[in-house]
Amino acid sequence: MRKRDAIRLSTLRMLKAALMNREIERGHKLDDTESQQVVASLVKQRRDSIEQFTKGGRQELADKEQSEIVVLEAYLPPAADPAAVEQAVVEAIAETGATSPKDTGRVMKAAMTRLAGQSVDGKTVSDLVRKKLTGS
Repeated sequence: MRKRDAIRLSTLRMLKAALMNREIERGHKLDDTESQQVVASLVKQRRDSIEQFTKGGRQELADKEQSEIVVLEAYLPPAADPAAVEQAVVEAIAETGATSPKDTGRVMKAAMTRLAGQSVDGKTVSDLVRKKLTGS
């Protein structure tokens, strides 16, 4: 507030409200993992909004959403290394014995378990799993 950083202030207020809403929804105090899930979902919402604003020709709103993402990402663990993500997917495929795209769900579950505690986009992992299972 004292720095008069309006974007940061509004983003942190929005985050606080989202955390409080989730606590009320769950009926108990959130642990670190649940809190990180809330932050990650807010980042995902912002990314979806950026895509929509860009398609709609509203670049100023997309820029605002991007600046909110920067603030929110400061409260997430560091992003997983792409090599680590690929390694987790390869290990998950081997562990589950997956051979076709029909096994994507099982591989995703195993890969996301291996990547727990790291900030990773599920869509990126899903695309990588599909690519590996189709042999592309």
